[in-house]
Amino acid sequence: MLALAAAGAGEGLWLRADRQTGGRGRQGRVWQSPPGNFYGSTLVRLRGSDPAAATLALVAAVALEEAVRIYAPGADVAIKWPNDLLLGEAKLAGILLERADDAVVVGIGVNLAHHPAGLDRPVTSLAQHGPAPDPAEFAPTLADAFARWLSRWRGEGLAVIRDAWTARAHPAGTALAASLPDGERVEGIFERLDADGALILRLADGRVRAIHAGDIFLI
Repeated sequence: MLALAAAGAGEGLWLRADRQTGGRGRQGRVWQSPPGNFYGSTLVRLRGSDPAAATLALVAAVALEEAVRIYAPGADVAIKWPNDLLLGEAKLAGILLERADDAVVVGIGVNLAHHPAGLDRPVTSLAQHGPAPDPAEFAPTLADAFARWLSRWRGEGLAVIRDAWTARAHPAGTALAASLPDGERVEGIFERLDADGALILRLADGRVRAIHAGDIFLI
C-alpha cells in the first residue's frame, strides 16, 4: 500500500491479504498471519484542515469496534489505547499506522478464525466465542464503517471521534500500566483522553501523566 501511495493511489483504496509472509505490528513485532483471519490496509490522503494524523488510530479503532460488534453482538468488546481491540481481556485485533508524506496507511489485523499462542499477553479470536465471518465478508463491513467515521473525523473534528472512542473503551478508573519507548513503566488509573488523543493517567501520588506513545496493559 505504501508503494501504491507513492505511485499516486487515491484515498479509500483497500488491500486485503489472505495470508501474509511479512506481517508486523507496532515496533516491528511479528504479526502471525494464518489464513482465515483479516489482514487489510487502507489509504488516507491528509488535507491541511484535517486533525492530527496520529488520531486516525482512534478513527480506525472506533470503526473496527463497530464492525466486530455486527458479528459478535453482546460480546464484551472494548478498545484499549492506543491501537488494540479486546474481547474480554484478550487481544482480538491490532491497528498500525504508517505515514509517507501526505499518505497514511492504516493497517488492521483481526483474529477471526485463529489466534497465536505463547505470547506475553492474552489473545483470542472471534471463533473462540462463536461463529466468525469469512475475511472477504468482514472486509466491506469494516471499509464502510471506516469511511463513515473518517468522514466525521474530517467534517466534525476530533472531539466527536474522541467521545465515540471513550464510549467504547476501557472505562475511567481502569488500572493501566504503560511501557514507554524509553523503557520506563508507568502505572496509574485511566482518566480520559486529552484534546489531542493522548492517554491521561492519574498516578498513585495524585499527579496526572499524559502518555503519547507506548504499550498499554490492563492491571
